[in-house]
Amino acid sequence: MTGHRTVSDLREELRALREQALRGPSDRATEAQHAKGKLTARERIELLLDAGSFSEVEQLRRHRAQGFGLEAKKPYTDGVITGWGTVEGRTVFVYAHDFRIFGGALGEAHATKIHKIMDMAIAAGAPLVSLNDGAGARIQEGVSALAGYGGIFQRNTRASGVIPQISVMLGPCAGGAAYSPALTDFVFMVRETSQMFITGPDVVKAVTGEEITQNGLGGADVHAGVSGVSHFAYDDEETCIAEVRYLLSMLPQNNRELPPAVVPDDSPDRATPALLDLVPADAARAYDVRAVIEELVDDGEHMEVHGDWAANLVCTLARLDGRVVGIVANQPSVMAGVLDIDASEKGARFVQFCDAFSIPIVTLVDVPGFLPGVGQEHNGVIRRGAKLLYAYCNATVPRVSLILRKAYGGAYIVMDSQSIGADLTYAWPTNEIAVMGAEGAANVIFRKQIATAQDPEAERRQKIKEYRTELMHPYYAVERGLVDDVIDPADTRRVLVRALDMLRAKHAELPARKHGNPPQ
Repeated sequence: MTGHRTVSDLREELRALREQALRGPSDRATEAQHAKGKLTARERIELLLDAGSFSEVEQLRRHRAQGFGLEAKKPYTDGVITGWGTVEGRTVFVYAHDFRIFGGALGEAHATKIHKIMDMAIAAGAPLVSLNDGAGARIQEGVSALAGYGGIFQRNTRASGVIPQISVMLGPCAGGAAYSPALTDFVFMVRETSQMFITGPDVVKAVTGEEITQNGLGGADVHAGVSGVSHFAYDDEETCIAEVRYLLSMLPQNNRELPPAVVPDDSPDRATPALLDLVPADAARAYDVRAVIEELVDDGEHMEVHGDWAANLVCTLARLDGRVVGIVANQPSVMAGVLDIDASEKGARFVQFCDAFSIPIVTLVDVPGFLPGVGQEHNGVIRRGAKLLYAYCNATVPRVSLILRKAYGGAYIVMDSQSIGADLTYAWPTNEIAVMGAEGAANVIFRKQIATAQDPEAERRQKIKEYRTELMHPYYAVERGLVDDVIDPADTRRVLVRALDMLRAKHAELPARKHGNPPQ
């Protein structure tokens, strides 16, 4: 019979439609994307996922909007590519804005596709990676586009602490669209090509009179080093996406699984004598705690989070004997390692993430206290500093702390001391645990004796020595059960590995409650 198409005809039609969807709107649009130094959405997905593993969802979806010329322009995918694949053999869900189509702007169909893949990721219990490169809400679709963002935010929140969520900023992200990355666990940015802001430079100038570029307002270095919005910043997309893969290799699929373990080449019993030279006994001398971390962890490899923001506290992911740990460490080479508002918030967020995804926490302590100052007090160091305290107290994962050198005042308590729930606390023979440094303590306790002495300076030196001898010797805390053991620095790796191995099956219950009310 004439007029009827065969199965072969229908297959050819399907092939042509898929080819059109895969090719995108035009070669010219692809060239324009490349001219900006940016990859296409599909090229990015190919870099992220294992070769040949991507399965696309709703490839042939098109919008149904009318008016403003939209009815004449209905490209396949509607400007977002969604699906799943694998990273090192483990399932990962992904959505990627296609800037070549409507500038990656979000409309109703576009949002529905994202909602669906987010729901699939939550149901399957697998990480979700968003590759962001969009111009915000599709203005022609009005409030329907805004409602689409609301659905994304609601799912980001529902997935929080359930599956790892990673946002990769590869282009502009303005207005309400910026809140989805802010709700996820990690934000990656690429210098020069990615920006995030609630109100752009034009609005800022109109309202405040301030003139600033897009990168100056919300570029990668601004958010990685000033605002703390971005956890990682890289010079190019290829490096950025490779680091996303590396991060995923250390994360569990969901909150019901443990992080993936590997068979290490580095011996768990390896001695660490280099630590004797890395950390000066003189508490006033600075050193880079990252060198200590590299000496302790497997093969010296770790992935520092928020490395350019609040650098007085180091937060990093690494492996000890093949198992993933989160390390929180004071950084004496920056502001003497004091805690302040930004460091407290940075540490709190990292501790909460580790606790949510069953990553044990190792805390390396060398802290002189909280940063004093009117600005800190007026900006809420009490309220915001308490976030780190709350996060540690609330964490039920294995927690091991090691006092490298000084641990003074309230900052000592906050840095996962035994009194707030650390499972095991160790110290080096160089440790000094006290309410404050010997100099300050002597000036307070012996103020009158020093003032009335014939030689006040000699008397002050004597009282400092007396206080240090009586209350700050390395064994004062261990004698009172506040430290479990004083260890040889050369044995540190072996001690940490054995402690974490013992704690692997730790089970702790929090009181029944809907949720806590942490300081904000």
